[in-house]
Amino acid sequence: MVAGMEFQGKVAVVTGGAHGIGLETARRFREEGAHVCVIDTAEGPHFVGDVADKDTLERFAREVVQRHGRVDCIVNNAPPPMAGLDSCSYEEFARALAVGVTAPFYLCKLLAPHLAPGASVVNISSSRDRMSQAQTESYTAAKGGIAALTHALAASLAGRARVNSISPGWIETNGRVYSGADAAQQPAGRVGTPADIAEMVLFLCSAKAGFITGENICIDGGMTHRMIYHGDEGWTLDTPAE
Repeated sequence: MVAGMEFQGKVAVVTGGAHGIGLETARRFREEGAHVCVIDTAEGPHFVGDVADKDTLERFAREVVQRHGRVDCIVNNAPPPMAGLDSCSYEEFARALAVGVTAPFYLCKLLAPHLAPGASVVNISSSRDRMSQAQTESYTAAKGGIAALTHALAASLAGRARVNSISPGWIETNGRVYSGADAAQQPAGRVGTPADIAEMVLFLCSAKAGFITGENICIDGGMTHRMIYHGDEGWTLDTPAE
């Protein structure tokens, strides 16, 4: 989607940038010449910290501004924890929202005064913002929240930044290759990879997407548009023995 060095000298901020989609996104920005600022709880050569902690997020934002003086791209990718109705405590649910909704909002608020002309924000939601498995309430609520936050921010930051979200489907982050029914349930014929999402992030942050804002783009190989019943695509329904 994006060729050459379109992001040469630009500053990209990526939360949760030490693994999976965030790692690949940070790598692609660097490949395109950007200065990349990563925050992640994992140890490494980046800002180590928890986006759910207000003071930590403020220190991270200050460091970004002190080092670079501007921000061109913000990618809110840090994933919230997943827990369900039967097991999720009040505190666990609140943490999921803190990671998945409050942190993206607050980071945008902190960095808004430093947005460069043509800036872009990309929030990573999930296809779970429109479909669910049982016992996934904390993650699903957070992903639904960031999808809605996206169009609110697009209105508030109009003229200063475009704001869009991506809803990944099944993305394999550990390099495993799936076949059979696991692959076939996606009309694209395979499970997704972090590169599938990173390429869209860079496109949305590029000048090519200059007329796109407030939008959500689902990248799931068509999975949410395929109805699968018993016997379809290699899937069978196992019923408990009586």
